[in-house]
Amino acid sequence: MKNNLLFDFIVDKTTKTVIVSREFAAELPLVWDAYTKQEILDQWWAPKPWESRTKFMDFRVGGRRFYAMVSPDGQERWAIQKYTSISPKTNFKLFNAFADKDENPELPGSDWDFNFSEQNGTTKVSITIYNESLARLEKMIELGFREGYMMTMKNLEDLLAKLSKQSHSIGLPPQAWG
Repeated sequence: MKNNLLFDFIVDKTTKTVIVSREFAAELPLVWDAYTKQEILDQWWAPKPWESRTKFMDFRVGGRRFYAMVSPDGQERWAIQKYTSISPKTNFKLFNAFADKDENPELPGSDWDFNFSEQNGTTKVSITIYNESLARLEKMIELGFREGYMMTMKNLEDLLAKLSKQSHSIGLPPQAWG
């Protein structure tokens, strides 16, 4: 596995955004599936030792994902995401907000814009997270978003390596992954 893969995490308070750019040593169809298929997403979308558990997910424009990050002692931190735009294999956008267990949003949310590109078997994911207020951005960072997201990206890197190896060992071409 390549050790020189890009990983940038930039906080821009003037535009109230967080910009994350991350490269993975995996082909685009697999990385896209890791972000858009519940059965893969739940394997990595939480900083360890927390786990992601999706109650429902409907990946389509206007669809939603409602999930909890669950601690080892059972503490749940719920969030709801609403998909606002999807361009298969290249981009999707969603609105994300923390919520209670009954799907009631708790804080103002943020708009996420995911962009995917591939070059020579390395897939780059660029994410721009726009917050409606500087206070929300600062609260997100204060709550450990940077550290948690870095751990989550490591989870994804490890999972992609495992899934790529499995796919290659059984002879599936990349186009069969998604």
